[in-house]
Amino acid sequence: LLEAEKLSSPTEKALANQFLAPGRTPTVASERNSATKMVHMQTKARCTGQMREELLGTPPSHALLWKSARGLPLDERQSAAELDAVLQHHHNLQEKLAEDMLNLARNLKNNSLAAQSIIKQDNQTLSQSMRQADLNFEKLKTESERLEQHTKKSVNWLLWIMLILVSFTFISMILFIRIFPRLR
Repeated sequence: LLEAEKLSSPTEKALANQFLAPGRTPTVASERNSATKMVHMQTKARCTGQMREELLGTPPSHALLWKSARGLPLDERQSAAELDAVLQHHHNLQEKLAEDMLNLARNLKNNSLAAQSIIKQDNQTLSQSMRQADLNFEKLKTESERLEQHTKKSVNWLLWIMLILVSFTFISMILFIRIFPRLR
């Protein structure tokens, strides 16, 4: 701010003043009229006035109205009101964005909690299915062993029964042929 005041032309001063930040942006309504902001606004208004005088070629106007309770000229009051309106607009936008972010965070939390409960249910179902599959595998194994023993036992008996039946049929055919000769 001091270096901007040392510049020679009002145009350079206004340009330098425009790039100067008035300090941090106030977040609470009671901070809106801070000293840094007030000094910045006064310097900006003075530089704007000097530029206007240089452009229009008029001498400094002493007819400014000093109706403000703060002791600011009318031009500075208007720029301060415009600045307050802009700051209020930005503050409202920030509040809206913060509220939107809060809603999005809530939605994300609700979605993650819902996903967590679904995953827990899936894990429980999966573990229950794994237990049931293990139990079924054990039952299948015992039944397979039982069936194998049964098939060995039944094939053994069935084999002997079939062998005896075939032998009996063979012997009876030979006897039948010998007892009953061929008819001519």
